[in-house]
Amino acid sequence: MSSAAAQSRASDPDGRAYAAQKRAEKQAAAVEIGVDADYIDHFVETFYAKVRDDGLLGPIFAERIADWPAHLARMKAFWRSVLHNSGEFSGNPMLKHLVIPGLDLTHFSRWLDLFYATLRDAEDHPEATALVGGRARMIADSLLTAITMRRDGLTGGRAGKDLPYV
Repeated sequence: MSSAAAQSRASDPDGRAYAAQKRAEKQAAAVEIGVDADYIDHFVETFYAKVRDDGLLGPIFAERIADWPAHLARMKAFWRSVLHNSGEFSGNPMLKHLVIPGLDLTHFSRWLDLFYATLRDAEDHPEATALVGGRARMIADSLLTAITMRRDGLTGGRAGKDLPYV
């Protein structure tokens, strides 16, 4: 460890300043390619309008979401946390998805197809589409894998391998 790093560590033993710096860097990098709060608001609103109208996904959401403005606000906080490391989202998306019966590759693939289409429709910067789409795919893969492993055991460990890419 360099002496500068050791001195920085000594003056910030719990790493809060370092974490704040990394959050700021992550947000600045996202904003530099157009992924700011307005971008997130727009894609969340547009994406969930598509989801609500979708024949496969719409009914699943309609059964579970009674207050759409509150859900959209939560999803905006979620995506700001994912893309800006804002730390403002608290919740357990995994648990919410594990209790929905019948979710499988078809549902997550459709979710990603709609998500990617939304990103492409608003694309100002290809790097923004790649960043946000890549994070969405990682999340879909994680959720699908957990659901499949819960149902099928370890054989479900690669459940997300066939999910589409942006």
